[in-house]
Amino acid sequence: MALDYDIIGSRIKQARIAKNYTQEDLAEKLNVSVAFLSRVERGNSKINLKRLNQICGFLDVSESYMLTGVANNSENYLDKEFAELLKKCSPEKQRMIYDIVKTIAESK
Repeated sequence: MALDYDIIGSRIKQARIAKNYTQEDLAEKLNVSVAFLSRVERGNSKINLKRLNQICGFLDVSESYMLTGVANNSENYLDKEFAELLKKCSPEKQRMIYDIVKTIAESK
């Protein structure tokens, strides 16, 4: 399974905001530049497991959540991310996505 750094970055950003940390606050705690943290949150820079562990420690979230979107086992781990992506699409694109997903779901 390949890691999706866009989703991981988005989760890092959401957790940072939930803790009321600015990028500057978290970057200082991690001893990294704000530019690096910004690239991580946008999914433009990869982070290693040691750095992910540090981030999770400061943000009080599990590595499991950052990697999978859930702290425990769940079949709906991408629901939130999928809903956020759909919100960004035009109604026409949403319909196209629906048709594609419906076709895939109904195939055997």
